[in-house]
Amino acid sequence: MISIKASTKTILLSIAIIITAFPQADNSLIIGNNFRVYPSDVNQTEVFIVKSPLDEDVLFASANTLTFIPFFVSEGIYVSTNGGESWRGNDTCTGEPITFHYGDPGIAIDINGTFVLTRKGTAGFPGLYSHRSTDMGVSWSFQKNISTDDLERATLTTDVTPGSPYFGRTYAIWVKFSNPFSVWSTFTDDGGLNWNTPMQVNNPVQRSAGGDITMGLNGKVYICWAGLTNVSPFRETIIGFAKSEDGGANWTVTENALTVNGITGLLTEKGNIRVNGLPSIAIDTTGGPRNGWIYIVTGQKNLAPAGTDPDIILYRSTDDGVTWSSGIRVNQDPLNNGKIQFFPAVHVDKFGAVDIIFYDDRNTTSDSSGVFLARSIDGGDSWVEFEISDHNFKPVPIGGLGQGYMGDNIDLTSTGTKIIPVWMDNSTGIYQIWTAPVEYSAVNVEEDNSDNIPTSFQLKQNYPNPFNPSTVIEYSLNRRSFVVMKVYDIKGTELKTLVSEEQTPGNYRVDFDGTKLPSGIYFYRVSANGITKTKPMVLIK
Repeated sequence: MISIKASTKTILLSIAIIITAFPQADNSLIIGNNFRVYPSDVNQTEVFIVKSPLDEDVLFASANTLTFIPFFVSEGIYVSTNGGESWRGNDTCTGEPITFHYGDPGIAIDINGTFVLTRKGTAGFPGLYSHRSTDMGVSWSFQKNISTDDLERATLTTDVTPGSPYFGRTYAIWVKFSNPFSVWSTFTDDGGLNWNTPMQVNNPVQRSAGGDITMGLNGKVYICWAGLTNVSPFRETIIGFAKSEDGGANWTVTENALTVNGITGLLTEKGNIRVNGLPSIAIDTTGGPRNGWIYIVTGQKNLAPAGTDPDIILYRSTDDGVTWSSGIRVNQDPLNNGKIQFFPAVHVDKFGAVDIIFYDDRNTTSDSSGVFLARSIDGGDSWVEFEISDHNFKPVPIGGLGQGYMGDNIDLTSTGTKIIPVWMDNSTGIYQIWTAPVEYSAVNVEEDNSDNIPTSFQLKQNYPNPFNPSTVIEYSLNRRSFVVMKVYDIKGTELKTLVSEEQTPGNYRVDFDGTKLPSGIYFYRVSANGITKTKPMVLIK
């Protein structure tokens, strides 16, 4: 947050469902292929990334983009169609009116493949505005006003679960910059063409900051935010949590879900950059043994289990946010060793593993930082860490953007084959977005492709895809189960039951005939072993 005031789509989605354990290992260095997402002469800070629910190799990243001569702030548009191996883009969102853009992007890709971006307006035109793109970021719509309030960055998420009563809805939340500094929310059901009237989520005693949002199953939406002290530097002391089970119409709010001790302020060791302990939230929707577990991660110090230097602390809830675990220290370097970790972001990948990216200087000098990935396959009980940056950088503030500003966020997502982290560093002389796609094999994860009895419940992508008029769906069972397979249209309407019977362990094949259906996107859903998995398919006539 800057502090100054449809054409045919080939569906390749592969949300894997094999939950595979890997052995513990010593910290390892993963050099990988470090590269800049979109090399330019423009500062790129505060990085976010999302994947498409239609084709998870389609990735959309954005950032604050900044030039000084002339002074201009906008939102970067960076797109990959091959799982993060290469990128195209623009350092300016071209949605008119371009001169009124002021950064702080929030991004999502909805069930139709529409890119949705929210941003702030300039000082003379405060508020939250949105743009939409139906050609994967090449062109953008004229701005749509959501709110005229002075506010913090909005964060977005989309309901991509067929059968959900709110399937396809995209939600946005933000903090309003006036007393009582509350969290607000809204949603769109048409890819950003229209937005619902914003509503106030909470009525905090302590000012809110840094809201984050994630989508659960069955239409549930979860958000979190930090509660701050009332005096500068407005340190984080609590984490608030809320959930909605009726599409954002009403929220169950817990203002003080967690007690924390954030790191908001300046890091003197790193050129007096401004840092924060704002929370990041994710939920396990894989259908595995920790299905529905919610994770919140923050940066903290001087409150156990954090030490006297900034550490990464995780909390988890196994009962839908009713209760939370005590803090879990994610970084495994020795406690109180003077090493600094900051700016964490959390993601749950297809294996149900918890992945957290953060800056870390344990392998360099105190004025520099590298980038680490911590990974847990047991819900946070134990961690394996990997350094994913092949070089360090020396953080410094960007002059003219408020005291200590270098950006406030980094991020990660995953595809069927790899974890995709993104971060900013200034090793080229200005801040640029860097990435290093990490293959699952590099973190000791291997999928079971044997022809013997499967070790887990598996659902494969249909083939051919696209198809006309028939296609094949294959799945595997690791134990006797009552299996139900149904087909839905893009609105979530049930069309046909393909399987409804008890089956023994083994590999199965089902033929689906779409002769009587029009061209379009459809979803097949299989339930077995108490687990439900869904994949898209496209019929083209």
